[in-house]
Amino acid sequence: MPLIDPDRVIEAPGPWTHRQVSANGARFHVVEIGEGPAVLLMHGFPMFWWTWRHQLTALADAGYRAIAMDLRGYGGSDHPPHGYDPATQAADAAGVLRSLGVPSAYVIGHGWGAFGAWAMAVLEADIVRGIVPISMPHPRAMRSNLLRSGQWTTLGYMLNFQMPLLPERSLRRQDGHRIEELLRRWSASADWVDSQAEIYRSAFMRWPTAHTSIEYHRWAVRSFWRSDGLRFMSTMSETIETDVLHIH
Repeated sequence: MPLIDPDRVIEAPGPWTHRQVSANGARFHVVEIGEGPAVLLMHGFPMFWWTWRHQLTALADAGYRAIAMDLRGYGGSDHPPHGYDPATQAADAAGVLRSLGVPSAYVIGHGWGAFGAWAMAVLEADIVRGIVPISMPHPRAMRSNLLRSGQWTTLGYMLNFQMPLLPERSLRRQDGHRIEELLRRWSASADWVDSQAEIYRSAFMRWPTAHTSIEYHRWAVRSFWRSDGLRFMSTMSETIETDVLHIH
């Protein structure tokens, strides 16, 4: 049985509004609902804005303007060949907020979305009211733990993603069956995966998401000793004051 058309899942109807927003030299797909203080939601791998569907309505009901964006290289956003580093991600997200007329926002991120939230707190501090990073340590903590322990094998699938071409083919094979495998491996309960796996697999079939989504992982590993990665880590050593709720 063929998967759902990617456009149908990416543009899923609901009580929210879909928009295309220009920011930082690219176009981003955002979904928003509600009025009040803004909350920006950034997904992780291998997801897209849909992962926040319950939080969108809950935040709107609580009196917030909830905004979920597809990250660069995902879903309905542009898939350019470059720009999958956290500094660009922070500029993307801040640009989206400014294009929407948002002066400041709370930022909630999961996985690589949380990596971007950490970066925004330093690089785009003027627009960040507070951050909620989920399932992602502070970038400097992650780096120092790896250097101290030397346990590079803990990076697991990220190391496999450093190979050319093969990871992309693996993610697209059998209509994205690998995506479902990863979701089941990382989930405490398989119940939600049973009902949602096809949606995430379908979204990944939009070309070239299988490639561009991996580029975040490639930057994280390959920049470990490169000048751009070292500059980013040096910047992230800056001390700032902001509200943080870190969820493991």
